[in-house]
Amino acid sequence: MKKIGLLPRLIIAIILGIIVGSFAPEIVIAIGATFNGIFSNFLNFSIPLIIIGFVVPGIADLGQGAGKTLAITAGIAYLSTIMAGTLAYFTDITLFPNFLEVGSIVLDNAQNAEETMISGLFTIEMPAVMGVMTALLMAFLLGLGIAVTKSQPLKAIFDDFQEIITKLVKNIIIPLLPFHVYGIFANLTFAGTVFEIMSVFIKVFGIIIVLHIVIIVIQYAIAGAFAKKNPFGLIKNMLPAYFTAIGTQSSAATIPVTIASTEKNGVREKIAEFVCPLCATIHLSGSTITLTSCSIAIMLLNGWDISFGQMFPFIMMLGVTMVAAPGVPGGAVMAALGILDTMLGFNETMLSLMIALYIAQDSFGTACNVTGDGAIAVLMDAITPKDK
Repeated sequence: MKKIGLLPRLIIAIILGIIVGSFAPEIVIAIGATFNGIFSNFLNFSIPLIIIGFVVPGIADLGQGAGKTLAITAGIAYLSTIMAGTLAYFTDITLFPNFLEVGSIVLDNAQNAEETMISGLFTIEMPAVMGVMTALLMAFLLGLGIAVTKSQPLKAIFDDFQEIITKLVKNIIIPLLPFHVYGIFANLTFAGTVFEIMSVFIKVFGIIIVLHIVIIVIQYAIAGAFAKKNPFGLIKNMLPAYFTAIGTQSSAATIPVTIASTEKNGVREKIAEFVCPLCATIHLSGSTITLTSCSIAIMLLNGWDISFGQMFPFIMMLGVTMVAAPGVPGGAVMAALGILDTMLGFNETMLSLMIALYIAQDSFGTACNVTGDGAIAVLMDAITPKDK
């Protein structure tokens, strides 16, 4: 199974879950639900550790580098991410109610869940060492403190801790996700709601892909205006990076191709080699579109009222939290679990659905991310003095 990519494994898990949920007796579903309960508790225990493990080094790293150029690049990346999330919100609120039956699937009510979905045979409590908001505040404080004081011993400790958490995500959480997704979809099928969810999210994914294309065009239209270059010619040169990202599902693994494609757009080597690796970490506009759209769809299915005043702070925090996204498939949604819980009120079933839905299109979100990195590089090349 290790030789099979994560997405094919998830697809197999979903198919098996639907088949088993359609024909298996209740005890088989309950066994899967038992694993789901234990895994969800472990995930809840891990979320604060993931936040500290990735946010602290991420913010600390932003305090090092090329000073003013670094600050401008980070600011542009953040604004681009916020713009992507805002575009997704207004598009989703306009289009989703046309094909999505509001309140048709209730996953946020414990009593309803007990009536429609099978409970596990037993559970193992795994209390988190701290709350999600405590972890976020501590991570911001420590990251900023390390950046200001330039404390290398403390930074080395958190770099090592990040390595531990990376292995936790890459070697334990990610490999177990297909089993978790299998259990969720078997239970949803047994409850009779899975086909409605799948039919809805096929349409949601279509809108997400279109939004990815739209944000890329907007990014290059802005960059092309500053650089006085044809935006579509710039996008054409970035296609190798786009398709490489679809294959690797990793912004970090695509960095060499992103740099080479960016240099084809006439960006100076120094700028390309600085901006592209930095933005691979801090600029995730495609991931933000996906997370915003999937969360809105799940909230509408649950019949929740949604307002821009509620979602915009979430989008702004998402832009910061994306800095913490580990460079593995599904890393962005792992980093976002905390604020999905605290800011939007998602429960375990909703978080599990978010993980499955996000990873199902992770390749395209990553491709949008790295293509947008090239646009920021073009813009930085245009506004940075040539002697820099």
